[in-house]
Amino acid sequence: MGVKKKKSMQVAALTICHQDRETLRSFADREGKNLASLLLHCVQLTDGVSQICSIKQIVLLLEKKDKNDMCDPLIQSCLDILAGIYLSLSLKNPLKKVLASSLNGLPEFLMTEAVSSFTCRLQEELNTTDLYSYRKVFDNVSSCIENFNLGRESINKLLENVLHFLQKSLIEILEENRKFTGNHIVQTQLMNDLLVGIRVSMMLIQKVHSFQGNFWKTSSTPLWQSMCGLLSIFTKFLSDDDLLQTIQSTSGLAVTLFIKTMFDPPEKIPVLMSSLLLCSVDRTSTPEWFMNSCRSVCCAEVSGSALLFLCQGALAMLDWQSGSMGLPGEALLLDIAKVLFTLSSRIKETTLEMFLSRILTSWTTSAIYVLESSSPSLKNSLNGNSGIVERLLEYVYTHWEHPLDALRHQTKIIFTNLLQMHQLTMEGADLDNDPFLLGLTQSILQLEWHVKGKYICLGCLVERIGIEHILAVDKTIPSQILEVMGDQSLVPYASDLLETMFKNHKSHLKSQAADNTWIDQLHETWISPLLLILCEGNLNQKSYVIDYYLPKLLNCSPQSLSYMVKILQTSADAKIGKNMIFRFKQSFPSLGSCHNRGALGALMACLRTARAHGHLQSATDTWQSLVSSARIKQGLIHQHHQVRIDSLGLLCESNRSTELVSTEEMELIQFFITYNLNNQSPGVRQQICSLLKKLFCRIQESSQVLYKLERNVSRHELEIKLPRQHPSVCLQEYKNFMSSICSTLFEALFPGSSYPTRFSALTILDSIVDVFPVPEGKIQTVYQLSHDVDTGRFQKLLECFTSTFEEVKSLAFDLLMKLTKTVVPFQDSEKQQGLFQAALELSTSTKPHDCVTASYLLNFLIWRDALPSSLLGCLQTQQATCRDADKSASVVERNTLMVLKCLLKNLEAEVAQAEKSLLQAAVSFPMYGRVHCITGALQKLPLK
Repeated sequence: MGVKKKKSMQVAALTICHQDRETLRSFADREGKNLASLLLHCVQLTDGVSQICSIKQIVLLLEKKDKNDMCDPLIQSCLDILAGIYLSLSLKNPLKKVLASSLNGLPEFLMTEAVSSFTCRLQEELNTTDLYSYRKVFDNVSSCIENFNLGRESINKLLENVLHFLQKSLIEILEENRKFTGNHIVQTQLMNDLLVGIRVSMMLIQKVHSFQGNFWKTSSTPLWQSMCGLLSIFTKFLSDDDLLQTIQSTSGLAVTLFIKTMFDPPEKIPVLMSSLLLCSVDRTSTPEWFMNSCRSVCCAEVSGSALLFLCQGALAMLDWQSGSMGLPGEALLLDIAKVLFTLSSRIKETTLEMFLSRILTSWTTSAIYVLESSSPSLKNSLNGNSGIVERLLEYVYTHWEHPLDALRHQTKIIFTNLLQMHQLTMEGADLDNDPFLLGLTQSILQLEWHVKGKYICLGCLVERIGIEHILAVDKTIPSQILEVMGDQSLVPYASDLLETMFKNHKSHLKSQAADNTWIDQLHETWISPLLLILCEGNLNQKSYVIDYYLPKLLNCSPQSLSYMVKILQTSADAKIGKNMIFRFKQSFPSLGSCHNRGALGALMACLRTARAHGHLQSATDTWQSLVSSARIKQGLIHQHHQVRIDSLGLLCESNRSTELVSTEEMELIQFFITYNLNNQSPGVRQQICSLLKKLFCRIQESSQVLYKLERNVSRHELEIKLPRQHPSVCLQEYKNFMSSICSTLFEALFPGSSYPTRFSALTILDSIVDVFPVPEGKIQTVYQLSHDVDTGRFQKLLECFTSTFEEVKSLAFDLLMKLTKTVVPFQDSEKQQGLFQAALELSTSTKPHDCVTASYLLNFLIWRDALPSSLLGCLQTQQATCRDADKSASVVERNTLMVLKCLLKNLEAEVAQAEKSLLQAAVSFPMYGRVHCITGALQKLPLK
């Protein structure tokens, strides 16, 4: 695995205008050490990261100044230029944050001058008339407010101007947006600018302390007039369906925030919001400024989206947690619910449906806050038997299988909050026998298991009221859920629900019991049905249970593994038909068959999953305490291929890549390979090769740990860390094991061996070459295949070229290419000439697969630089003319050229013969073999 390179930070360099640059030059000293010189040097840098360091040094120098320097024109000019630099930087430039953070630490006596500089520069920004520069001004205003003391003070001084700018800019951007109707690119940019402008306006209200008093709440003040103007703009945005819904949504928040800030007295705000939502605003008792600013939402016909976003604003911006709104707040909460339920039946657009679900979720959260300190009347209105809860349940039932995943998630939160609301209304009552909860549980359980929402709601009920109430209704729930695990679409829901139920039941039983007998009840309820599915379920059920549910169960209760193993071993030992420890009427097939995995298959699957997830500490302990080697052997040669795969996976897979491979494991792997190379299923062969490669990787990784221990640790320490045996002994065992494996694999390559056997053996040998590389530097390799390849084994690999299956030829060729050159057991010209001559003869064979063999053989000779010397003699004349050019060519290119010339020369002769008699050419020397060899040689050549 390669090391991921750390990305270097990209920071755009800051620049200043020519006038500021000249100002700095006029103040700079010759030594280049005063403030102006440092700042001039900073702006001349082209690297933003270097400028960050320079800015910190400049501010550090400012901090060292004393009160006598307050009137120094150098400091005033530098502060002015720093203000200009800050406002010129983009919002995302790290330099902006660094500068703000540094300037926050200025001495108090410099703050006044700094605020004055920032105020002047910011005023220049606010005076801009370029509509497409408004976004930059918005960003500067927001950055000044956010965690920047100087900026916030400047905003306070210019608050009227900032509000006026926001009002003007929002109106102009809206008009510009209308001009570009149909130009989606420009409109998208303008609408994003509108959105940022609204958010900046809200940020001003929330973070600038000038709004905390009442002095500005006079209709004659410019501040108040700007506030009314902005409120009017936001209400228009709220009702304008031509704008993006995110703009409407944010406008709804802004309208509520402005009303909350501007309206007096505050205790009447809930009543005002209720009348606004119910379209029943009393014009006679409502302030004139409110009617003028909110005219578009005070009329009788307000769009559904406007009402929806007003509800969102009321829930998000009003204080529901403190209980300060009292009874009017409770009435507003009920009115919001009424409006939302009305809108849920009217809204059909998907995006608005998504907004509605989030707002309903927000409503239930607010209701929980209010119920914690509410009046009895509100509790009566929100208990489980109330109309509001009934409507919420109806909403959940109709939307829990909505196509949008996010909306389904909201229904889950709504259902969870709904249960909490009911519990708060019934505080002090006995929830165990609560009619609402019992009836709700019963109604959900009566639904069909193909309803996905059933799983979500049951999970919420379990977390809220406990599993014991559900099991009291029906004890077979675990079995029923496991039965549907064959449907892939339901598997994630079912496995999550089973995990939730299992955890809850375990926690409940553990808290109630005085001893360890509780675990027997847990196993009877949850483990026994699981084992029944693993033994007798259909293929899909078993696969999905093993992949999805079994790991979760073992993570929740690792101690249950020994119980599962005990039961399954007892079942595997029993005869078919005998009554088992399981408390079921039927028994399980003991060892299984080619069509059924049986108890043995379930046992191997459980053990494999447990080991892969780290619930078995070591293989040796497993064989001694849980299952015998004889039992593993039964699995390794089982009639059902999945049992064999699971048994092999148990041996090969581990959650630790450096876990030592035990002697028992090596013996069992050797046993498996002996009987499983000739598997007829391509999928099974692939799994076998993949698992064995995992084992080889573990051997390689653990051997590196052993080498390190051997080098760095004393013998006494080794005895403590590895009490069983010395690292050198383990390494020798590894080497012997790998040699034994390779011997078995080469023996399987005998002449006449089947295609599956050859494919498996060659693939495994190829994995060995890949996993155990040639030693380089300090890396040591415990095994090298090339050391065990003698003349006989080399000959077997060459004989694989004669196979009628091209996959076998390809695998053999790739393996020979990966072996080091020292493996090639022949160097004399007679053997080279013999192989080359055989390849030429095969290239003219009438059997199609012979020319493929010839192509692979010729390519092998080319790439191994094993061409006969006679070939050079044959082409001596041609080579003499191009010897100088060949000096710079690679060996492969030279050899390819020789072979191509030889083949083309023979082909020319055969073409001449074919021109005389096509029939004789087809019978004696068909030319397609030569052509195939030529294309094969060119295909292997790296032409790039």
